[in-house]
Amino acid sequence: MQIAGLNTLGISIARIDYAPLGQNPPHTHPRATEILTVLEGTLYIGFVTSNQPAPNRNKFLSKVLNKGDVFVFPVGLIHFQFNPNPHQPAVAIAALSSQNPGAITIANAVFGSDPAISDDVLAKAFQVEKNTIDYLQAQFWENNHY
Repeated sequence: MQIAGLNTLGISIARIDYAPLGQNPPHTHPRATEILTVLEGTLYIGFVTSNQPAPNRNKFLSKVLNKGDVFVFPVGLIHFQFNPNPHQPAVAIAALSSQNPGAITIANAVFGSDPAISDDVLAKAFQVEKNTIDYLQAQFWENNHY
């Protein structure tokens, strides 16, 4: 929507600035593969494979990327980026294979939905006590990634 020349071409691009120790929390793009290029600094990145048959079920893959490194996050998989440097920011460019990739931040969606998902359901799903779920649902989820 902000770069008219990209409209209807089926791609998106975004610059991401990471504060020292900043992150792009676990999220997914349901309609796009993402290719991330680090322009400045260092990023610790990772993603989790899908619920495919064992032994690769929900396998966590991670890597440290430095300036000039490129990484691909497959469509729909939960992934994140984190700047491990407490003193220097990091910058990356993300290109996505859809003009409308969507973005679902996992914690916001699960614990910050409106109306809230039943704490009985979440307690059973996460195998924790309901007071733990109540605590998580009470957090301010809009800007929890700073």
